[in-house]
Amino acid sequence: MRSTDELKCLFDEAIAGHRRSLGRLLTVVERGGQAAAAVNDMAHAVGGNGHVIGITGAPGSGKSTVTGQMLRLLVAAGAKPAVLAVDPSSPLTGGAILGDRLRMDDGPDSFIRSMATRGQSGGLAVAVPAAVRLFDACGYNPIIIETVGVGQVEVDITGAADTCLVVVAPGWGDAVQANKAGLLEVADVFVVNKSDTPGAKDVRRDLEFMLDLGHVSGHEVRRGSRPNIVNTIGISGVGIDEVLAEAAKHLERLASDGQLADRRKRRIAIEIRSHLQQQLAETVDALIEGPVGGAHIDQVANGSMRPSEAVQALYSGLDDGGCL
Repeated sequence: MRSTDELKCLFDEAIAGHRRSLGRLLTVVERGGQAAAAVNDMAHAVGGNGHVIGITGAPGSGKSTVTGQMLRLLVAAGAKPAVLAVDPSSPLTGGAILGDRLRMDDGPDSFIRSMATRGQSGGLAVAVPAAVRLFDACGYNPIIIETVGVGQVEVDITGAADTCLVVVAPGWGDAVQANKAGLLEVADVFVVNKSDTPGAKDVRRDLEFMLDLGHVSGHEVRRGSRPNIVNTIGISGVGIDEVLAEAAKHLERLASDGQLADRRKRRIAIEIRSHLQQQLAETVDALIEGPVGGAHIDQVANGSMRPSEAVQALYSGLDDGGCL
């Protein structure tokens, strides 16, 4: 573990624009523990109001291509964007597969980082909020989070972003399946990618139909407005400028009606909850694998104790020990 002085030195260098120091701090954040908490606190003290844009959608919808084109336009416009690509973990190393990073161009005016989910439910690593805060402290804006986009866990992106873009493409399924997957609930902007392929008109029609029923689900009340739909051709960049414009309009709308502060407070609550859950899980694992947990497991196994009694006894032990 690096000392506090070493971390402070790296942090000062990162703030000054040293990319290698920023990369090292992101590695510290990803590994977790006390060093990660210290870096997170340093970044929080600096503050910042970078626009956090989440991009999610089913695998194969073209999220990485759309993200890469957004990155190109942002840099051309003089912005300093960062991309955090949350990849599935390698089953061998536990690290990110890095597929998204291979499909994007990194340059001196942008920063791309892949981060492993490490098998966490929802696809978003616990380290993501700290990494976003670190990018923000170093002056990157906007900060784009691209998720793995696996099934219903896509909805977790709402906990980490100001604006959520949901990318869909021909072959994604009908409106009912999309609604069941939670896409209607998370989208601030829908991006119909691969619009030059057969079925794109059907996708847009299904989305329009789904949004017309938004008053039934209460989506427009919860999200504040009806999501707009943008057609894109990611491979050529068609429509990407409109996607960026819609994201900027959404941020302005949130700021004007007070929702931006509320969203960011919810984001902090989700971050704190995630870290508490992680710490509690580690405590429970240690208890179960220790002698007390082993004794209760033996008693349940030999029939001298019911499972519910073992759970209550272990829970009471946590409480007595000041853990709960």
